[in-house]
Amino acid sequence: MAISKLNFNSLNVTPSANSVIGFDSGADDLETGAGGGSMVFIKKLTASSSGTLSFVDGASSVVLDSTYKEYMFIFNNMHPATDNVDFMFNLSVDSGSNYNVTKTSAACRAHHNEADDGSPFIRYESTADLAQATGFQGLTREDLGNANDKSVSGFLHLFNPSSTTFVKHFMATTQSVHEADSSDENFVAGYGNTTSAVDAVQFKMSSGNIDSGTITLYGIN
Repeated sequence: MAISKLNFNSLNVTPSANSVIGFDSGADDLETGAGGGSMVFIKKLTASSSGTLSFVDGASSVVLDSTYKEYMFIFNNMHPATDNVDFMFNLSVDSGSNYNVTKTSAACRAHHNEADDGSPFIRYESTADLAQATGFQGLTREDLGNANDKSVSGFLHLFNPSSTTFVKHFMATTQSVHEADSSDENFVAGYGNTTSAVDAVQFKMSSGNIDSGTITLYGIN
């Protein structure tokens, strides 16, 4: 079997950010091209005694449309003003006039306390899931503490929100400090049961304001 050789002088592999090496159109030389899966910064919102934080397509430089097939929201130290609350989100199909998309979801939690004197567990959380419900989806259960050093961080993935064919899948993982000084890792996944384009996402606490924290939105190629 003959071995094909590449001409070193014909290689177009100048290093650049978010690039990968692959064959050219003739399949006989290598070149650099755009790499897949890169995250593109869109918008950061900072809470300051905020009732809600909302990302609305076309408003305040927010992009939440067919530009990207996946969007990622990163939560950084979301601190509640009120003790024993749930950090939540909902979707809109009317540019934020209503946040009430019907959702079905599943939720699990891993739990361990600081004193190490309880029973650590990983379990399904039947009080945190939704079944064809339009209310806000909880991401931490109603036990997030508001002491000065307590908060929740994590991320939410929203897939192909502009589709008018498919439901809107989402997956979230958060790490929060329980009001009783415990570590909670929460896993929530489900779908917005609508074939209308989702064009806005809102976050809030189940009670009281978001005292501080940031949410950053990225588009993923």
